[in-house]
Amino acid sequence: MKEQTGYGRWVAGPKTKWVTLVVWIAVVAVLNLIWPMVNEKEKNNAPNLPDSSWSVQAEAVAAQEFPSGEGIPALLVWQREGGLTDEDLGHFQELFAKLAEEPAPHQKGLVPFDKMPLPALKAQLSEDGSAMVTPVFFDSTAGAEQLEEGIAAVEAQVEQIFGMDPFSTDIGKSELAARVTGPAGISVDATGLFKNADVSLLIATVLLVLIILLLIYRSPILALIPLVAVGFAYGVISPVLGFMADKGWITVDSQAISIMTVLLFGAGTDYCLFIISRFRQDLREEKNKTAALLKAITQSSGAIAMSGITVVIAMLALLFARYGAYHRFAVPFSFAILVMFIASLTLVPAMLAIFGRASFYPFVPRTPEMEEEHARSKGKPVKIHKERKDNWIGRLVTRKPWTVVLAGLVLLGGLAAFTPQVKFTYDMMSSFPKDMSSREGFDMISKQFTPGELAPVKVMVDTEGKDVSQLQESLSALPYISKTGDPVPGEQNPNITAYDLEFTMNPYELEAMKHIPDLRATAEEALQAAGISSPESKVWISGQTAAQYDTEQIGERDTYLIIPIVIGMITLLLLLYLRSVVATVYLVLTVILSYFSALGLGWIVLHYGMGADAIQGAIPLYSFVFLVALGEDYNIFMISSIWKKSRHMPLKQAIREGVHETGPVITSAGLILAGTFAVLATLPIQVLVQFGVITAIGVLLDTFIVRPFLVPAITSLLGKAAFWPGKAPAETGNEGVQQRG
Repeated sequence: MKEQTGYGRWVAGPKTKWVTLVVWIAVVAVLNLIWPMVNEKEKNNAPNLPDSSWSVQAEAVAAQEFPSGEGIPALLVWQREGGLTDEDLGHFQELFAKLAEEPAPHQKGLVPFDKMPLPALKAQLSEDGSAMVTPVFFDSTAGAEQLEEGIAAVEAQVEQIFGMDPFSTDIGKSELAARVTGPAGISVDATGLFKNADVSLLIATVLLVLIILLLIYRSPILALIPLVAVGFAYGVISPVLGFMADKGWITVDSQAISIMTVLLFGAGTDYCLFIISRFRQDLREEKNKTAALLKAITQSSGAIAMSGITVVIAMLALLFARYGAYHRFAVPFSFAILVMFIASLTLVPAMLAIFGRASFYPFVPRTPEMEEEHARSKGKPVKIHKERKDNWIGRLVTRKPWTVVLAGLVLLGGLAAFTPQVKFTYDMMSSFPKDMSSREGFDMISKQFTPGELAPVKVMVDTEGKDVSQLQESLSALPYISKTGDPVPGEQNPNITAYDLEFTMNPYELEAMKHIPDLRATAEEALQAAGISSPESKVWISGQTAAQYDTEQIGERDTYLIIPIVIGMITLLLLLYLRSVVATVYLVLTVILSYFSALGLGWIVLHYGMGADAIQGAIPLYSFVFLVALGEDYNIFMISSIWKKSRHMPLKQAIREGVHETGPVITSAGLILAGTFAVLATLPIQVLVQFGVITAIGVLLDTFIVRPFLVPAITSLLGKAAFWPGKAPAETGNEGVQQRG
């Protein structure tokens, strides 16, 4: 107690409150002057698959033995209902002649459509003559910004030559329409989505948090304090992460920054509210604002620190991931939470000390004596309000715990039962809005041509000079392959032979991915039949479908590894904090149940309500890490209140008062956290929509079912056993558990 009070005086004393504020201002100012902001060091094309994965090894073999020298293709897809005209084809030739003479920025190569006679050009049309694909190749080292610059230059040439803008024309009309797709178009669109999302997400999140705080607390000063704290925290987080990215220690992308922003506002505001609510309650008991604040710091700092450390540890578990996107989240997310909970324990108390009771204006909390004096000074009748120490929820969970527990388990278990129905996808195109250029272009290719043309796979084998001619026949006979190219010998090693294959189906879909092992087995059987030993090490398959298959396999490996690590770390922290095996077990199990319930209810909303056929494969792990860590926050805050009260009162009374005391702040914190994640659902990026919906649902389930009903009801049922092997409180309340604050 003395140590905590001492710490409070160091950050929020009569003089030290100003020192704390000045230190934060100075640190933010210096860091922003000397180091770059994290947004300036985004890298949106960082590889996600490790070098050891099959598809990456295959790409290395393909680059060495079968270099195309063409670069990154931007596929210009042209379409006119009723058929492309000779005039259209003439314009195509004029365009490519112009691009050959005056290349677009970062342009690498062209197919010589301008030199083809008209009959040869017509042979490139779709079967009904209404569509055509003309690739333009850009430098393989070009990033998204360079590709965007090059594509913009091509589009400007098109508009000049055609005398119109076919890229803005609706598809399926008698007018000529064009779209840019392929790897270059997809890269530009993906980067643009996240780039545009950053600003809109920040504005929407700030407004949402501000509105909810104003509605709940009805105090403009109080509503701004958490936002100011988050702003200062971001002022430290951004340059530090920018410095780390600049040094190459970490890699950050737009998606990570977007989610980090939401996490910072949601979880950060929660930590601020935990201490603000405690301060408001103590102001009703303490006349001296400094004494009330020091008491609030003493009573809430332990739970806040424990909650913050829990989230930090859970996020750091992502460092064990092999998949790049998971691994890249670990440091930014954990560091953001670390800085934020430090701000909530230093900067927020300093601001509360500066404003004092005025923080809550116009609804200023006062002691009964102060209320009486205030009423007399205003000439109003004195009203003494006796504050209740419990509410109907607290009475319900202590009087009918079995009913509450069974009802909670039936509800959450019923929702969790939907999780086996969840379908997953690793198709990046499906996460784009349907009206996005690259997706519309891909859809046009799928309808007018064989969809496998967009992303062929390359099967490469080391023949060791032996005859494997039957392999081409075996590959062509596969029912899911529409086209098999002739064997091509490698440039460096002629014994390495490649076959270009096209699927009969969408190469980005799960169905195509499932055929990758079969393709490998077919190639290995052909090598084995030719007398080649260890054929498994002499087969390579490259292409987008193979990469997505590896993504699925590595993602599943990461999920099965990281989930137990997160559970283990959180369990260990709870054991150290609560000194109770029993309480730790049911706190962890209830949050896990809440996660599966959120996944089940999220699937119901996304599939039946929003029409999603599948959710992105990364969602379960992302949601688990966030929900288990953040959900445990609320349990920690409430259970610590019950544990403290049980030192000097019977357990059931401690439960009633603990539920009543923490209920309003956890409810408001949960609404803010769920709201910030729900903001992601307003973005045009399906992976963020799905993550936002499922995480927001999980937070709401924790806030309104697990925390107020299920956990206290289980505690009430277990009674003294909930403290095992720690010392349980005596029935009279004269003895208490040996539990730290």
